[in-house]
Amino acid sequence: MAILGSTIKRIIDIRGKIPHWRDPHKQQVKQLRKLLTKAQNTAFGQHFHFDKILMEKDTIKAFQSTVKTYDYSSIYKEWWYRSLKGEHYVCWPEHIKYFALSSGTSEASSKYIPVTKDMLRAFKKGSVRQIVAMAHYDLPKEHFQKGFLALGGSTALDFNGTYYAGDMSGITAANIPVWFDYFYKPGKKISKYKDWETKISEIVKSAKDWDIGIIVGVPAWIQILLERIIEHYKIKTIHDIWPNLRIYVHAGVAIGPYMNSINKLTKFPLIFSDTYLASEGLIAFQEKPNPLQGMRMQLDNGLFYEFVPFNEINFDSDGNMKEKVEALTIKDVELGKEYALLLSTCAGAWRYLIGDVIKFTSLENSEIVITGRTKHFLSLCGEHLSVDNMSKAISLTANELKIEINEFVVAGIPHGTLFAHHWYVGCNVATDEEVLKLKIDTHLKEINDDYRVERTSALKDIFVTVLPDEAFIDFLASKGKLGSANKFPRVMKGKQLEEWQAFIKKYKK
Repeated sequence: MAILGSTIKRIIDIRGKIPHWRDPHKQQVKQLRKLLTKAQNTAFGQHFHFDKILMEKDTIKAFQSTVKTYDYSSIYKEWWYRSLKGEHYVCWPEHIKYFALSSGTSEASSKYIPVTKDMLRAFKKGSVRQIVAMAHYDLPKEHFQKGFLALGGSTALDFNGTYYAGDMSGITAANIPVWFDYFYKPGKKISKYKDWETKISEIVKSAKDWDIGIIVGVPAWIQILLERIIEHYKIKTIHDIWPNLRIYVHAGVAIGPYMNSINKLTKFPLIFSDTYLASEGLIAFQEKPNPLQGMRMQLDNGLFYEFVPFNEINFDSDGNMKEKVEALTIKDVELGKEYALLLSTCAGAWRYLIGDVIKFTSLENSEIVITGRTKHFLSLCGEHLSVDNMSKAISLTANELKIEINEFVVAGIPHGTLFAHHWYVGCNVATDEEVLKLKIDTHLKEINDDYRVERTSALKDIFVTVLPDEAFIDFLASKGKLGSANKFPRVMKGKQLEEWQAFIKKYKK
């Protein structure tokens, strides 16, 4: 396979030198028209008169004024349930063969997200683009002969006679190109395992036989895997068994809180590359090995984006989108402002609230970072605290105290007649909770002006409870969400908070 590795390297070098800047707005108009044209004869397309929208001079304006916005509950109840029952041509012109089960960090039950042939093609196209972007990484051609380890869901999907259902990572892994089989690890056999512990054990046993150059996965689970391998083979770092490991492609949560822990497992620093991969599509990825650079949005690959300013005008106090919202397009966005994403996709999502909040770091290159979730934020009294704020405060605190904090969750609670925040922090070394409280509070005041103001008025206090890391993992296990793409929520409210508080009683000091 040395010839294939050299060929891939040459293709990457050539493609990486080709300028790919195009007008973002024109790209998006073209994408919307392609989506509308293909779906105009579906039940959804006929209901919302896609044929008439396509005749209008301003396609986007006509689309926004005709088609209402949806969240998962509303689009499922009105449209997607029909596809689950086997009906064809509901929101996209085909029978839906696959449904991705979401990780469900916000809600207790899984969501069924349709995955079409067009979406699978878009995933493959986006993945190739991401590989091509490695032209910026200045890697030797030998690197492209190494293994590619993706720690994802099972490729053994559930079939009910009508459709297959499973993790999005499992669906995409089951549809990888034939030429990629040689590089792909853990391979078809291990990838089919549904039991997380079995999969991890088999990967650990096989690790000595692989020459891995790239690892892909959610930070918490990648860290656990690397620790298990190091412990099993009695080695000092992961590079003692995988000396050619250079790149870690991460997704799902902010990498900041995990970087120190992962770096301690390596002999030399890895290149961290962020990816915005959701069940609804491959939205963006980091093109250059720069930790401060945002992810470049995929504007011409089966997705049309709208950006809803994330504020009290468009969202209620629980993070629910209001009925009528201001939805901007790529040409209207501004740097540094937070937006909730609406997607229209080649899998039959239309003006669909994905639930993520982003902000632009570069308008010229259409680069973004994820700052949180619409329902994973705290604003009890106007503090407007995002997950991005929380992650930065935790990273700064951990660095100052020279400790590792990988997991945390925050809850807003009543405090007398006013409010407080309760932080639950994962740390496996003895740590003074009062010191943590002071550090986290101080950093948040520096990061977020609204938080600083409210700490002098309605937000009267914060509390910190330190727990072992295993408490967070065990809670996910108790919910059947161990491994793969499952992530621990950074904010808890309502019933989920009650379940967490009851669960952690056994971990309290």
